[in-house]
Amino acid sequence: MALLIAGAIVVVVLGLLVFVVLRKGRPFGTGDVFRASRLSRGNRVFPTQVRVTPTSVAHYTPQWIGRLEHTIHIAHVASVRIDTKLLFSDVFIETSGGVSPISCYGHRKRDAMRIKELIDLYQTEYFRSPLSAAPASPVPARRE
Repeated sequence: MALLIAGAIVVVVLGLLVFVVLRKGRPFGTGDVFRASRLSRGNRVFPTQVRVTPTSVAHYTPQWIGRLEHTIHIAHVASVRIDTKLLFSDVFIETSGGVSPISCYGHRKRDAMRIKELIDLYQTEYFRSPLSAAPASPVPARRE
């Protein structure tokens, strides 16, 4: 009887662990989210994810408790380097401010190329558009 209870507890604990790992491994946002392969280094339990939006690039790594997230505005991306290996590609996104780059390992080759294409596309759109920092309407002058 005690052996049966111990076996049931082990099954429940393993089930909870699998649930947590699968839940934290799902995409962390909508849009273009690229998840690294679980077969690559550092991604066995919680795969790294990269989300590229028209305004930013976010690097997301889930942990047992909490998460690590590093976001760079699209205007501050200086370069994207792709290191292609036999099975997977590593992506390095450098910033113009000298802050530590986003380094993500174990992406599929086509995902790595798509990350670079999206960043190039969004940067082109960003720098082609008129300055958004200018006020929408000029401030009226004071009359004395």
